[in-house]
Amino acid sequence: MSIRILQTILLCLPVLTAAAAFGNEPVRDRYVEAQLVSSAAAVQPGQSFWVALRLAHDEGWHTYWKESTTGYPPKIDWELPEGWEAGAIRWPTPRVYTTGHIVDYVFEDEVLLPVEMVVPEEVRESQVTLRASVEWLMCEEICIPGDARLSLTIPVASAESAAHSEWAEAIERAVADLPVELPEWETTAHHDGDRMWLVLRNAGSNHEPEELYFFSDNRMVVPEERQRIERVDDTTWIISLERSPEAPSDPQRMTGVLRSENGWRPDGSLPGMRVDASLVADVPGALGAAGASPASQNLFSGGFLGFAGVMGLAFLGGLILNLMPCVFPVLGLKVMGFVKQAGEARGRIVLHGLTFTAGVLLSFWLLAVAIILLRSGGQSLGWGFQLQSPVFVFAITIVLFAFALNLSGLFEFGESAVGVGSRFLQRPGLNGSFFSGVLATVVATPCAAPFLAPALGAAFAIPPAESFIVFTMIALGLSAPYLIMSLFPGLMKYLPRPGEWMLTFKQFMAFPLYATVGFLLWVLAGQLVPERYGHFALLWLFLGLVLIALAAWMYGRYGTAKRTPRVRRIARVATLLLLGGGILAAYPAERTGDDPLAVEWRDWSKEREERLLDEGNILYVDFTARWCATCLTNKMNVFRSRRVLERFRELEVVALQADWTNRDDRITDELASYGRSAIPFNVVYAPGLDEPIILPELLTPGIVLDALERAEAAAQRDQQAVFAKGEDA
Repeated sequence: MSIRILQTILLCLPVLTAAAAFGNEPVRDRYVEAQLVSSAAAVQPGQSFWVALRLAHDEGWHTYWKESTTGYPPKIDWELPEGWEAGAIRWPTPRVYTTGHIVDYVFEDEVLLPVEMVVPEEVRESQVTLRASVEWLMCEEICIPGDARLSLTIPVASAESAAHSEWAEAIERAVADLPVELPEWETTAHHDGDRMWLVLRNAGSNHEPEELYFFSDNRMVVPEERQRIERVDDTTWIISLERSPEAPSDPQRMTGVLRSENGWRPDGSLPGMRVDASLVADVPGALGAAGASPASQNLFSGGFLGFAGVMGLAFLGGLILNLMPCVFPVLGLKVMGFVKQAGEARGRIVLHGLTFTAGVLLSFWLLAVAIILLRSGGQSLGWGFQLQSPVFVFAITIVLFAFALNLSGLFEFGESAVGVGSRFLQRPGLNGSFFSGVLATVVATPCAAPFLAPALGAAFAIPPAESFIVFTMIALGLSAPYLIMSLFPGLMKYLPRPGEWMLTFKQFMAFPLYATVGFLLWVLAGQLVPERYGHFALLWLFLGLVLIALAAWMYGRYGTAKRTPRVRRIARVATLLLLGGGILAAYPAERTGDDPLAVEWRDWSKEREERLLDEGNILYVDFTARWCATCLTNKMNVFRSRRVLERFRELEVVALQADWTNRDDRITDELASYGRSAIPFNVVYAPGLDEPIILPELLTPGIVLDALERAEAAAQRDQQAVFAKGEDA
């Protein structure tokens, strides 16, 4: 009996040894603990098994998925025995991480990153050690690179003595939850301009997903843009996505992972489903059938306002128009006119109020028709009036900015129309009331109220029928006080008297518009990507707004009736020139094609700099930042010179840009190596130069051209020396 026990112990000895091997201690680098774990306690020749990189994060810390906007994913460099093979990391479904305006895809708490390991057919050793160098980026409020040297010793055993490890269950569960394509779910992908849609259809699943989110693994989607989910029917969902500027111009496929918060299986497992769909250039039929444009879907299919909200703003904006100085003083006069004309007969007074309302409605309907026609004309020219269009957002920004300047008192419109309206009030009968409604519209329109301007902006971006409704709500808001006081004339005694309060109210209401302009500028900052609009597009937008404000001040200061005719004429010409100049300067004109002479800037790193220099390139390195005015001046002085651009092309100069806009210790250290702590700092490198050419702070085309000549001469000498050395050999 004791012999059998001894035999059993000897047979199990490899497994017991394996258990000891799995006591490898994890390695901690500050806020993340790393460890290699295996699904098998002992492995067999010719078989495969799973090894996983285990990352345990401290609370609040995270590492990154394989695609990231701000960080980089964990990396494993294996050192394996001869014949062993390691596959790529199999990436689990990540989580969405949001901080400020940044959205990224991360791992938190504890995560297992599985790798399939293949054992060769012949293994002579009784045990092997797998080693790996691991790197990752760990972030909370700050980001810190992390690394570790890890190892895992595993016995090689026969089939009879192989066993599962203590990590087998956790690794098998992690592998089972890796994203896979599911035949019971069909996905199709569509795109139209900058908008994309992922359409999900249930093709036989008895499970309903919740809180869907799509993780693109080919940089097709802007992470910061909210993903809008629309449930079309019992079996179909549409996910609306913003196309990334980094996406190819003619994308063919949409790939990634679609996460469901309650999993894709009834038991809650499989958090992510693999998506790999052809990308078709059209709008999904479920959207197209509704006749809505991508922009209208963005606004009203679960958008931040909703159509009811826009209608409410439109009515409120029309109502507040009555408190503007160009409208309020005549409100009581109009109602008193109704009363006098009707001889104070109640029914007649009400009829006058209704007729006045009809005049306002007709005027706004004509305005709506004009805008719809203009919009359709713009669409035929290729301008879709979509909120995804920087040109449209720019136009709305200019309009709201002008409205805000008007409310602030920089210039005035509308007072002259008040007198005209008072003359129309003298016309007898219902005709006078009707034309008073028309003139109320003419008088009120230039004095656009804060809530009215966003509603007018939305009217350009939505379908014609909805646009018509928005203008109707504005008209009803404007005419509501007149109609109510026609029904109840006694309410007029409660109206406050015109006075200084109206001017204060008007100026105060400019600030919501300035806030809206600020929001739109933030939107434009995300749309005016340098690759399509140039590096200075946003700066020119701000400078253009300054010119537009100067035009408004010029008109308000010198274009009024109290000035002489000559001064008014000069002021109006200057106003038009400044206004035109501001719009031209700020207009977000997309580049019509690649300029063969334009400098293509690459991101700087010390490693890239050294590699490019070893390859024999002439390098121009620009240490810069957006907050450095001198840096911007240098660029505008130097890289608008055709001679400089031609020399960059002829010499095939590689331009590297070290962007110090945000803190970067690599750039700080590099500057310190030159004894510098400030920018601008421009350096030219070339093979054969004993020392790099350091340029002065203020640059001219001549300075840069001289440096390039010296760099070319040094490169030629170096090339001749290499050639001569080869001849001698």
